[in-house]
Amino acid sequence: MDPRWDIFCKVVDNFGDAGVAWRLARVLAREHSLPVRLWIDDPRSLARIAPGVDTTRDAQSVDGVEIRVWRATWTAATPAGVVVEAFGCGLPDAYVAAMAETPVPAVWFVLEYLSAEPWIEGAHGLPSPHPRLALTRRYWFPGFTAESGGLLRERGLFEARDAFAREPGARAAFWSSLSVPAPSPADCRVSLFCYPNAALPALLDAWADGDDPVSCVIPDGVAVGALDAWTAGNVPHAGHPYARGRVALHAIPFLAQDDYDRLLWACDVNFVRGEDSFVRAQWAARPFVWHIYPQADDAHLRKLDAFVERYTAALDAGSAAAVRRMFHAWNGAAGADDIGAAWGELAKRQVPLERHAAEWSAQLAALPELASGLVKASSDRL
Repeated sequence: MDPRWDIFCKVVDNFGDAGVAWRLARVLAREHSLPVRLWIDDPRSLARIAPGVDTTRDAQSVDGVEIRVWRATWTAATPAGVVVEAFGCGLPDAYVAAMAETPVPAVWFVLEYLSAEPWIEGAHGLPSPHPRLALTRRYWFPGFTAESGGLLRERGLFEARDAFAREPGARAAFWSSLSVPAPSPADCRVSLFCYPNAALPALLDAWADGDDPVSCVIPDGVAVGALDAWTAGNVPHAGHPYARGRVALHAIPFLAQDDYDRLLWACDVNFVRGEDSFVRAQWAARPFVWHIYPQADDAHLRKLDAFVERYTAALDAGSAAAVRRMFHAWNGAAGADDIGAAWGELAKRQVPLERHAAEWSAQLAALPELASGLVKASSDRL
């Protein structure tokens, strides 16, 4: 049995695709002691979240993972025993042909996008024979139930999160490392990671004109156009915040994955996007607002509603309605409330939402972990 793993990733959503593929590769290498090779077509996105990645090199090893640049002109490579096709990106034809010629056919997983929609449970793990070759793909659907493929979660993540919360001065030291002042007791500290969003200027207006102070922490490169317009060209940069009314905007460097976790742990509310930061916000056990990746014909809104319905099922009616209104307003759903009013309703429910976030995180932790599930499934089939 060939113990090697190959993960293929084409970057569509900048940091989401690269983030999930990199996180999976690191967990497989660190926690399962597997030799992992990550093929990625855009190493620049990976370098933003993985310190040590050199974008000028076609091959390198970082954090125990071999990273290879996946170029349009494929260079022959011996297939691994287990192959993960991230987000249905496809595999090089020559590589697939080589897979079919190995004495023991490779185990081939198609890692799909995360969804809370019920139909994924019936599709998870289903085989799909190759139309011409003696190969079978199996679909792996991340999800929020025991019948899905689960979510990526490193060992010791909760212990690290809770130690950060308990350790005296940990948050202050973290904020100091980012040249951001620690929040005052009355301050609502928010992290902002979103796609271009038409609702953002109105949300900034609501924060500026509100009764309670808000300090918003924004990684470099996020919402640059909207911030430039809203600040009249005075976009904040590291160590130099921009303030208007009751809101202060703080710029920070784009963070590596482990440091981004600390940012989520340190904030009162986290605005996240896509898939990887969306999952990390749930592990952070803090209230969050999700900006889902937009799709044609508003297909993403069905996915949004499927998650909201699942996430709010155990909430009191008022808090559930506030979450639903905020998610709809932030994602531009037809007929959604004004974003300022939606934020006001959400902010009123910080205490029950914090309690629910902790309970939800613990509930998810009882479900299968994605990387471990893949390892077990591959062992069962080899």
